[in-house]
Amino acid sequence: MNVSAISSRKAAMIACHDCHLLCRAPENPGAVPARCPRCHARLHTRKVNSISRTWAFSIAAALFYLPANLLPITHTVQMGLPRSDTIISGVLYFIKTGMWGIALIIFVASILIPLLKLVVLFYLLISVHCRSSWRPRDRTRLFRITEAIGRWSMVDIFAVTILVGLVKLGVVAEADAGQGALFFAAVVITTMLAAMSFDPRLIWDALESDDA
Repeated sequence: MNVSAISSRKAAMIACHDCHLLCRAPENPGAVPARCPRCHARLHTRKVNSISRTWAFSIAAALFYLPANLLPITHTVQMGLPRSDTIISGVLYFIKTGMWGIALIIFVASILIPLLKLVVLFYLLISVHCRSSWRPRDRTRLFRITEAIGRWSMVDIFAVTILVGLVKLGVVAEADAGQGALFFAAVVITTMLAAMSFDPRLIWDALESDDA
């Protein structure tokens, strides 16, 4: 038996953004703001200003990404000699000292993952803006993966902490975080906010307009 798919909006239903309860849409939505009967959060068929907020956070994250990788992320003094390291030079330092595992963790967590998150977010934004109907299921899955990675974004900050901590284990008089660490934290926060602001249901709206 063939059963045609129908969206919750066409079925006059709204999913709560907080507790994900599927609620019936009010008959007159302009009169009184609809509330979730379980958590009492305000109901919206789509996240308010989702695209504009996601663009803003994504662009801010992209701007923060450059100084996060170009500015020193640690300042150390070893045997009386000062040394400043960026994320990349820190990775190269651990490679030269034979600590390949730590170098790989820092490279993946601090350079590769934030870059991939930005690329995916910009791709999803452009596809929604162009009302693309190409493989919506795969694009939704791609967003879910990005969102899941975002929940572990603080691993990036922990990588910086490990970097400073490992340096302190040596003959070091001083080890402090540099300006790059502030921009790095800003990248983590803005990418998380961008993923939270994006509404994946917008990916499927192009299919509804095609069926209309």
